[in-house]
Amino acid sequence: MESLDWIVIGIFAAFMIGIVIWVTLQKQENSGDYFLGGRDATWIAIGSSIFASNIGSEHLIGLAGSGASSGMAMAHWEIQGWMILLLGWVFVPFYERSMVLTMPEFLERRYNPQSRTLLSLISLISYVMTKVAVTVYAGGLVFQQVFNINELWGIDFFWIAAIGLVLITAIYTIFGGMKSVLYTSVLQTPILLLGSAIILWLGLKELGGWDQMMNICSQNVVNDYGDTMTNLIRSNEDPDYPWLGALLGSSIIGFWYWCTDQFIVQRVLSGKDEKEARRGTIFGAYLKLLPVFLFLIPGMIAYAIHVKNGGDFLPLLANGNHNADAAFPTLVAKLLPAGVKGVVVCGILAALMSSLASLFNSSAMLFTIDFYKRFKPETPEKQLVVIGQAATVVIVILGILWIPVMRSVGDVLYTYLQDVQSVLAPGIAAAFLLGICWKRTSAQGGMWGLISGLIIGLTRLGAKVYYSNVADAVPSTFKYVFYDLNWLFFCGWMLLFCCLVVIIVSLMTPAPSEEKIKGLVFGTATPEQIEATRKSWNHWDVIHSVIILGITAAFYYYFW
Repeated sequence: MESLDWIVIGIFAAFMIGIVIWVTLQKQENSGDYFLGGRDATWIAIGSSIFASNIGSEHLIGLAGSGASSGMAMAHWEIQGWMILLLGWVFVPFYERSMVLTMPEFLERRYNPQSRTLLSLISLISYVMTKVAVTVYAGGLVFQQVFNINELWGIDFFWIAAIGLVLITAIYTIFGGMKSVLYTSVLQTPILLLGSAIILWLGLKELGGWDQMMNICSQNVVNDYGDTMTNLIRSNEDPDYPWLGALLGSSIIGFWYWCTDQFIVQRVLSGKDEKEARRGTIFGAYLKLLPVFLFLIPGMIAYAIHVKNGGDFLPLLANGNHNADAAFPTLVAKLLPAGVKGVVVCGILAALMSSLASLFNSSAMLFTIDFYKRFKPETPEKQLVVIGQAATVVIVILGILWIPVMRSVGDVLYTYLQDVQSVLAPGIAAAFLLGICWKRTSAQGGMWGLISGLIIGLTRLGAKVYYSNVADAVPSTFKYVFYDLNWLFFCGWMLLFCCLVVIIVSLMTPAPSEEKIKGLVFGTATPEQIEATRKSWNHWDVIHSVIILGITAAFYYYFW
């Protein structure tokens, strides 16, 4: 890092501080203002926030690392603009009509208070164990490698970078609320895109072009069935990414994440109306087409440069293999000139801070609205804002305390994240999917779908921990189902089982009244609601949606 880089970072920091001060000076009289930015966000802010919230350190380390080790395998999870369209076209009308603040609150409207409590608990625990901890851990790792500093003032620089990142982000999230998340995302998103695009361009220039990357990566066979790093669709016998399992698993996880998770949907709920919310998802879907090219392919480029240079580009692990997780930071450190490196570091900062800010705001909102306000409904709105700020502080502390656990998993960071999400998603997906598609889905059915998903998920995670540490475990049906079965196929079977639980329990319990589900299920909207939805889109929304689907199809065709 040279003086010019620090000047660029300083300018970025000044703009960030200016935005946060401006937002903090705005009046935020109630919890709706604080957590949803007063519900007046435009499509640009919504789409930018969806993208910036999604792009975190798991992309800078995990996705680029995946590209450097297994090539296109993880692209199924990243070329999911079509899933954001599903949020905008299918789910936005239901969420807007319900006028809820959180996803657990929507489940209470559709099912019962118990379902709300269950989803709130699952979400909060998962945020601390996965999203907050992973983002903070990987953030510290990124900056330790980019700045090439091992110790500062006698302290491991990893901790200084990780905790500093958390504290800075927490301060502007606590004081600015959702508006600070939205408006800083508008600044952070173009910087993140610019920085990553520079890495892509310089990486290809160093390597010798796109064809050179495809040629080198296509020679690396990744399984016993002839598939290479450039194959997106792999043999169904592939132990890690069988094509059917990858398509099913990525869709289930994507449906939960993009259409039902508070972390993402909160951006949409902040829209001023249904039209802005939907257009925000369309803009976000366009942006979501980019991560494969901005993070995964740079990982493949780093691998190709490593091969071309005779194994002298990426750092090596103790076993002699290249360190795939170091792909993105290595490209930054070795390829970028002064000044440009500062821009890319600002992009990295933007990715980390926007993800953390969204996590803090969503977690605080879940606690404040779904727990505190339910038990103390008479609490003044201004006090709810203070409670939300205090909840953010607690989430920050818990995330920091979990870092040592995350640091102990090290090279399986991305696997850890995907494992947890693959068993978290099916039960929640079943409850939401059948809740809006089938009028007969009862409160007990939805609740037991969530419970069954939680029990099966915890059993799978517990079995993984146990059998991973027992070398001579006796083969059994339990071991095959909960440990040996490919995680993607397990995710698919788990969704089917949870759906069957919802259906069977619903048929055995009383159906919900028409009044309770009005506007919340397909076929129950009033003529006024249908008319309002129809007026919220025009032919341009359809055209842009078709373009996004076309690009997605072309991507699958090219990398098939």
